[in-house]
Amino acid sequence: MIYAQPNKRHWPKRLVFVLLVALLLVVVATAGVRYTYNANLKPVSTSEEIKLFTVDSGATVEEIANNLQNAKLIKSAWAFKLYVSSKEVRSDLQAGEYELQPRMSVAEIVSVLTHGKVATNLVTIIPGKRIDQIRESLMEYGFPEADVNTALDPATYAGNPALVDKPDAASLEGYLYPDSYQKTSSSTAQDIIESALLEMRKTLTPDLRAAFAKQGLSTYQALILASIVEREVPKDEDRTQVAQVFLTRMQIGMRLESDATRYYYDTYKNDGLPPAPISNVSKSSLQAVANPAKTDWIYFVSGDDGTTHFSHTLAEHESKVRQYCQENCSL
Repeated sequence: MIYAQPNKRHWPKRLVFVLLVALLLVVVATAGVRYTYNANLKPVSTSEEIKLFTVDSGATVEEIANNLQNAKLIKSAWAFKLYVSSKEVRSDLQAGEYELQPRMSVAEIVSVLTHGKVATNLVTIIPGKRIDQIRESLMEYGFPEADVNTALDPATYAGNPALVDKPDAASLEGYLYPDSYQKTSSSTAQDIIESALLEMRKTLTPDLRAAFAKQGLSTYQALILASIVEREVPKDEDRTQVAQVFLTRMQIGMRLESDATRYYYDTYKNDGLPPAPISNVSKSSLQAVANPAKTDWIYFVSGDDGTTHFSHTLAEHESKVRQYCQENCSL
């Protein structure tokens, strides 16, 4: 008996060709991306020039990557972010002042940033830090505890013009200007604090003091409010609006209700400003208090994505809290 042979299906030659071309394009594209990625991990140049690079407290990987690229220390921000993600070291990047060079690869730079290899000839006072945190930091830089305690004693600086507005019983909280200061083999903790006070004196110009007065604030009150603004939001444009919110609340007799104040003085339960600054302050926060935004917000909330949302009414504010602050506001 003769059986009929089953029909064999043949792929049309054109379809086979198209599939092969598509596969080839995928392979080429993948190879191209890989090549570009690896190329962007290499050093920007052979230059041995030392560049000081600052990682601010709370900075995101994206901000660090963009700042590195702008400083011409890496070729590509996206390659840096991908490398950090692939190595699972996003949370290991540490704040501080670093000495980096264009001849360093991304791998070398990430190693420096994740191991906290801060520039040994600089002492960095990070913005938004309390004086007890600055005390710990100074000891980490190698200064003896007894010397640090003396350096942070206001009596050590009697007559210092930077402290002319400080109440007699107040500490140096708020007066230690955040910056990087030179440290030599002979530097003392007092040298660093004197440098920080000098920078604060330069920052508190007569024009800035006059602007504080226009807001109805003494310089010390402005320093207190600026420290709250410093701790509430990191973006300059948000700080001017947050300063406006707090100044408006003070004008209408409303409590400040700042989450940042709960460490020292709960402004949800107590009227007015805390009795002292809650941290040190940057120039941008001082300027925000001196020149607040010309807005009329009453409320604000920092969303889970870091965006600050402002409102005119409590109902509107509560709605934005529910919409934008699922994680942070449940802590």
